[in-house]
Amino acid sequence: MKQLPLPIVAPASARFDTFVAGVNAAAFQHLEQMGAGATPVFLWGPSGSGKTHLLHALAQQRHERGERVGWFDPSARPPWTMEPGCTVLLLDGCDAYDDAQQRSAFALLIQAQSHGVPWVAAARVPPVDLAVREDLRTRLGWGPVFGLRCLPEEQARAVLRRESDRRGIFLSDEVMDYLLTRFERDLSHLMALLERLDGFALAEHRGVTVPLLKKMLLEQA
Repeated sequence: MKQLPLPIVAPASARFDTFVAGVNAAAFQHLEQMGAGATPVFLWGPSGSGKTHLLHALAQQRHERGERVGWFDPSARPPWTMEPGCTVLLLDGCDAYDDAQQRSAFALLIQAQSHGVPWVAAARVPPVDLAVREDLRTRLGWGPVFGLRCLPEEQARAVLRRESDRRGIFLSDEVMDYLLTRFERDLSHLMALLERLDGFALAEHRGVTVPLLKKMLLEQA
């Protein structure tokens, strides 16, 4: 299990105040106001729709309150246990759990229920479509289920602008247009691309331009 000390686990930008809610406002508001003893929540949607960002944001919020958070994803090997004092469990990538992880996840949720600890789980599909053991699927779908959608271009542009400003990168309209028209409008992909571009520009001692972006893509292909 990963216990957050978040600075290592979550990106600095993955907070509630950096999440552009847009079409996902209902899920955002629900998690931001989620209190102790709340009903479990399930988030689903395509890659880049903000599921992991919201999980990290909730973890960061609890961490700042001095609370302990349990984080579980497909990279964490079983057995999974809930440590004493944990106030919320976060389960990411539930659709990618193998058999051992599914068994551990089910046992973990039983333990959490017995201690009154809520959980928030996330996957690319809704609980009814999860290809996991039936008892786990049923338990994951107990509470509110929110379907997330990728942001439309205008809002994706706003997120890129905010993150580039945070990094001290000037993104011209030409670069922004190139990013949003040549690549999937998947925020996780775009953020990773921006991070690569930031490092490449620093190494090249050049500002961010379309020719620089093309050079990076060619050299790092």
